[in-house]
Amino acid sequence: QVQLVESGGGLVQAGGSLRLSCAASGSIVSINNMGWYRQAPGKQRELVATVTSGGTTTYGDSVKGRFTISRENAQNTVSLQMNSLKPEDTAVYYCTALLKTYSGSLSWYRYWGQGTQVTVSS
Repeated sequence: QVQLVESGGGLVQAGGSLRLSCAASGSIVSINNMGWYRQAPGKQRELVATVTSGGTTTYGDSVKGRFTISRENAQNTVSLQMNSLKPEDTAVYYCTALLKTYSGSLSWYRYWGQGTQVTVSS
């Protein structure tokens, strides 16, 4: 019963900033990586940013230099600082985590949050 809960979405004007947060809870043994994907209406879900347990980050080309992903002081929490927002950043942002649970399985499984809406107005 792992859950990923996103927060921080909302409405902002172009050029503004938002900070998203995602907290993973449940019977978690370990987390390989966590990150964010987004999906706009009529478009395919795309990578925004990821961070590994060791701190290595990856960014989608469209957000490089504007967004920053980081691990919070809580072990199972990740944040996404979004600056210089553009109307094309408007989408539902989904938190994801690759993790293991206390289920007896040695496999990694990917979990997804319900998503949080980010709307950037011009």
